[in-house]
Amino acid sequence: MSIDKSMNVLIVDDYKTMLRIIRNLLKQIEFHNVEEASDGAEALSKLRSGSFGLVISDWNMAPMTGLQLLQEVRADAKLKGMPFIMITAESKTENVVAAKQAGVSNYIVKPFNAETLRDKIEKVLGHA
Repeated sequence: MSIDKSMNVLIVDDYKTMLRIIRNLLKQIEFHNVEEASDGAEALSKLRSGSFGLVISDWNMAPMTGLQLLQEVRADAKLKGMPFIMITAESKTENVVAAKQAGVSNYIVKPFNAETLRDKIEKVLGHA
């Protein structure tokens, strides 16, 4: 199944270095239309005013966490079907369960590489 790599991808992280890393990994797997948000509130306003095919968000952010952002996205009629990948430094079972219950599409534990990212994106978008 082929994935539309020209879609707009929103990456959300309050840590600039991580945004750069994710952007570079996306570029390696040929996703070039990448927008950034440095917190959940900014991400929500971009999502509501733009057209995105995928959200990749960090879990640990302030003031709005990635989990809260996910809950907001899932509660929004226009956005609720949005593919949403959560990135976290912890692979705690309760985190995975909370994210799953909130409707996360997939989950990536740091550190990760382009191959892992491609694999997760393909699972989410291509249901491969």
